[in-house]
Amino acid sequence: MNALNADLHCHSTASDGTLSPAEVVRRAHANGVDLLALTDHDELLGIADAAAEAADIGLRFVPGVEISVSWLDQTLHIVGLGVDPANQALISGLAQVRGGRDGRAMRIGDELARIGIHGAFEGALRYVGNPALVTRAHFARYLVEIGVAKNVHDVFLHYLARGKPGYVEHVWATLEDAVGWIKGAGGLAVIAHPGRYRLSCAEMNMLFEQFRDLGGEAVEVSCGAHDGGQLLAFARMARKYGLLASRASDFHGPEDSPIDLGRASPLPPDLTPVWTRLA
Repeated sequence: MNALNADLHCHSTASDGTLSPAEVVRRAHANGVDLLALTDHDELLGIADAAAEAADIGLRFVPGVEISVSWLDQTLHIVGLGVDPANQALISGLAQVRGGRDGRAMRIGDELARIGIHGAFEGALRYVGNPALVTRAHFARYLVEIGVAKNVHDVFLHYLARGKPGYVEHVWATLEDAVGWIKGAGGLAVIAHPGRYRLSCAEMNMLFEQFRDLGGEAVEVSCGAHDGGQLLAFARMARKYGLLASRASDFHGPEDSPIDLGRASPLPPDLTPVWTRLA
């Protein structure tokens, strides 16, 4: 089962991806993906179109979501796999999380204007497929367009990460809420790209322990954000906490992502893949 080409974390224009849900499915199929989950940020709107396209071309599809979480002083992401997109508690919870995005986006525009980058909020809106979800990625694309940075990664590094001039703090869901919404909707909760979080060793262990105790079941061991050393490190964490292992590109678009759909590294063979638990 580990040989399955599974990609269980990617994005479409329903959040901050550059391809429509149907285009994401077609690209995944062309890349040889056997099992795909669409996991837009705090949003379920793309699932119906993606599922319909997957059924038409014969690609196994899993409905998913990526929920923004505030934990300690960090923003984390928890992926839900196999969720019921009609579950009312999940729908309501995601609406609460999305509610503050517009205000946050306007504040990001104000902060960038303070350092001489004017019109960033209006520029970011040109890249938004879903008006309810203005994200930092949309700002990053605009800043690349106007020549402030050479790519999206550099924009985050110099302008939009914590401590940088365009960063704006925001309170998202709690870890307990995110895991509860996912499980209540019949899904499996997965820690997304843990290698991206600036946590001490003790804090990382605390996160994994709390996540497991709340009913979380898996971690992205292989993903677009992890190098080989991080893959091995989070394989050890999966073993230590008895978690299933996930594999994902975290694809946002051909120009924005370090790896393409279906191109994440294989999982270590002794780990149990999360897809063994997906219908």
